[in-house]
Amino acid sequence: MPGQSGVTPHQLRTADGVRINACHWSAGDGSRDLGIVLAHGFTGSWRGAPQSRIAALLATSAGVVSFDFRGHGRSGGHSTVGEREVLDLASVVAWARALGYRRVATLGFSMGASVVIRHAGRMDRLDAVAAVSGPGRWFFRGTPSMRRVHWIVERRTGRLVSRLVLGTRISPGRWNPVPEQPTAVVARISPTPLLIVHGDRDQYFPVGHAHALYEAARQPKELWIEAGFGHAESATNSALVKRVGAWLRGAAGREPETAPETSQ
Repeated sequence: MPGQSGVTPHQLRTADGVRINACHWSAGDGSRDLGIVLAHGFTGSWRGAPQSRIAALLATSAGVVSFDFRGHGRSGGHSTVGEREVLDLASVVAWARALGYRRVATLGFSMGASVVIRHAGRMDRLDAVAAVSGPGRWFFRGTPSMRRVHWIVERRTGRLVSRLVLGTRISPGRWNPVPEQPTAVVARISPTPLLIVHGDRDQYFPVGHAHALYEAARQPKELWIEAGFGHAESATNSALVKRVGAWLRGAAGREPETAPETSQ
């Protein structure tokens, strides 16, 4: 947190001019070998207890760059719930590289998981990508939790509640055009190693979303279905954070693989 040794807040600008509030957590050993960019879920913030706990755990063995997506926390703009947020992530990844990290990986939760997948599949070549509790497709309404999310995003009253109670400012505009489905873009992450993590008690997205992403992705890829795990940061315990961190360190150190040819 601010004032803690090795933690440096910073202000960035996205390609479309939005101010992004970010923070650098130095690795415990001070190395600049691997930097992990941490992307929070909808209504989250790098200052929130779940996100800062995860960052602190990861920072024992790697540098961590955490940030607030647009419309969240101390960043400017309005949330587009995963659409233009790829520009936020791109600016933060660029900052991680400017800090001198030789390798950069991304780790996203829920909305952040969809953003790291779209960013890695469309915009940048990273050293490893991990997506936790992410959707396999847009506009899913099959759980009570997701129906509440849609009410918050789509209704004026819901957006007011989000701003006043959740501290998240949501754009009233609809996606135009609608971004590619996560299952459509995930294959293009290869040859970057990809980890998909999902809980069998996720109250937002059933495990079918994770299986769909995994099946659509190309090698190298891994799928972890975690027994008893719920949804995103608030359900992530220290043991899982450490396992994901170890996977990112190992995956980012692999020699790049050749992506398979696309059949015509």
